[in-house]
Amino acid sequence: MRTAADFVTHVPLFLRPDPSRMVVRPYAPGADPDHARAVRIGRHILDLSAADVALELARVTEDFAARHLDVADLFRRRFRDVAPIVLDGVSAGGNEALLIGAYFSQEYTYEAAALFNPSIVPHPDQTGLAGGAIRFVLSLRAVGEGHVSSIAFRTGVLARDGSIMIDTPGPQAIVPRIASSSLDAASNGSIRMERDDAYGLSETVIFPSTPNQRNGIEDLRLVRFVDDDGSSTYLGTYTAYSSDGINQELLSTRDFRTFDMSPMRGTAARGKGMALFPRRLDGRYAMLGRHDNETISLSYSSSLYDWDAGAAIVAPRYPWEFVQIGNCGSPIEIAEGWLVITHGVGAMRNYALGACLLDRRDPSKLLCRLAEPFIRPHAGERAGYVPNVTYSCGAMVQDRTLILPYAVADSVTTFATIPLDQLLAAME
Repeated sequence: MRTAADFVTHVPLFLRPDPSRMVVRPYAPGADPDHARAVRIGRHILDLSAADVALELARVTEDFAARHLDVADLFRRRFRDVAPIVLDGVSAGGNEALLIGAYFSQEYTYEAAALFNPSIVPHPDQTGLAGGAIRFVLSLRAVGEGHVSSIAFRTGVLARDGSIMIDTPGPQAIVPRIASSSLDAASNGSIRMERDDAYGLSETVIFPSTPNQRNGIEDLRLVRFVDDDGSSTYLGTYTAYSSDGINQELLSTRDFRTFDMSPMRGTAARGKGMALFPRRLDGRYAMLGRHDNETISLSYSSSLYDWDAGAAIVAPRYPWEFVQIGNCGSPIEIAEGWLVITHGVGAMRNYALGACLLDRRDPSKLLCRLAEPFIRPHAGERAGYVPNVTYSCGAMVQDRTLILPYAVADSVTTFATIPLDQLLAAME
């Protein structure tokens, strides 16, 4: 059977990795700790005649102009980054600057290997829709060469009849520019990234940009957070991965054009799977986590960026979750309480999806849970980048229906819809 729950509707829609989608990312010569190779490359370019510089720049531009919206601007931005290192006191401008920028850039197919672990939130722009429809933003973990993860996006519409349509992304993608940074020598601090309006959100890729993110940005759990004054912000916890280990960080945006990214501190932030509640509880922020790599815990904080480990509130109980249990995104507030989509890991490291319900006034109280997963890997979905995994980083409820995007085998993303009343009735 495909699922233990006969009330689950699987949507015949799949988002698959596409190796033709690429961004331009910085390139630095390997084994160059003192930048000697970079300086030599710069000198080679500066030694060329003006005619040769123009000829080589024309060749590079011809090769890549059709693949990126404004390749000259990309080269110019990269030149500004490397000029203090490469030029070594020598000046350069015009075509020389663009060519130097090209030499220290490279294309990267950011979703060549996998497109998975989605989360979903209502889009900030709900204009121009048919009655009963809702526009949404989908975040995805994209994996390319070297198993480097970044954040990709798609937009789409959930129609009144429950059908789901994904907007076709444009052929060109870009990494938002870093508008400001407060990073110190220890890689602490924040960065602000701004998206060029010439690109849509589906063409935007948040690529690792700080030393703490060097090996990847994993599993963004987006939530629309509503503050006490009624203002809303889209917040997302994610795992920043580097050679020094992992740490939880927070993405913040109001419009999906400007993104602030900051590390979180505290014992809970050194684990994985943190998921923020969509509002304050009794004046404090609340967060689910899995700092012990086995149970779901609940933490409170007066700051979005400081989190100590909380007490375990949901522990493995059934065979399909004996190895560990964790959240699949932020809790969803419904009339009955806080609905939490969970993942459980069982024999053969099999990841299945379940759910539980927490008390609305006191979410440390577990009211009920599914004894059996409602989605589990089946014969046609076991093979992939990581076999035997179904996983999600966030769902939403619309008109008493759970809209659940989820990943299959850490490779592709699909969707399921579940009537909320039937899901709750199946809990015990």
